[in-house]
Amino acid sequence: MNSLAERLRSQTWPAHKQVEATSFVRALLGGQVDRAGYCLLLASLHPIYAALEAALLRHAQHPGIASVFSPALLREASLGSDLDHLHGPAWRNELEAQPAARAYAARIAEIERNEPVLLVAHAYVRYLGDLSGGQALRKIVARALGLVPRGRHALLRLRLASAGGRDGAAVPQRAGSDRRRPGLARSHRQRSDRRLPPPRRAVRAARPRALRA
Repeated sequence: MNSLAERLRSQTWPAHKQVEATSFVRALLGGQVDRAGYCLLLASLHPIYAALEAALLRHAQHPGIASVFSPALLREASLGSDLDHLHGPAWRNELEAQPAARAYAARIAEIERNEPVLLVAHAYVRYLGDLSGGQALRKIVARALGLVPRGRHALLRLRLASAGGRDGAAVPQRAGSDRRRPGLARSHRQRSDRRLPPPRRAVRAARPRALRA
């Protein structure tokens, strides 16, 4: 194995298969998810991304992080925006992250203090997992929740921009639609109607070079 991506994929594969076998993920992949359950998922992911992204930004110039970190992948704000649309602005007070999510965020804080280069492994798990799996989940969640098939929905897109459709609902969008140039994230409030690249090409283009297999 020569690349960082290959080594990370090999080392995380057993955990990946474990997660795929959980009842929640099986239900999600089968389209058996309601709005309340999906919002609870987003609310649990939010503190994880908040901890990870704050740590990555603080250590963006670290020699072991600088070559793989791209601000274009940041998604905490867009997760919050999705929750605003799907649950309502009071989600921060009404939805509580699962204990496992709080433990995950605490672990990220711990490794930031002791060995920040390990943040790369967590970035790999979160971002490349979202980039790849999000392509399939986008359609599944849209169909299950009855979301408008065109528009913006943060978690399941490569570039993160969240806004309501004309009816005010949060809606999913094809990957890559708010790309500007590598390394720069477009504001989650901005819109783009440019022609989109094929999803597979967009996934590869969005990956930091050092993490491409």
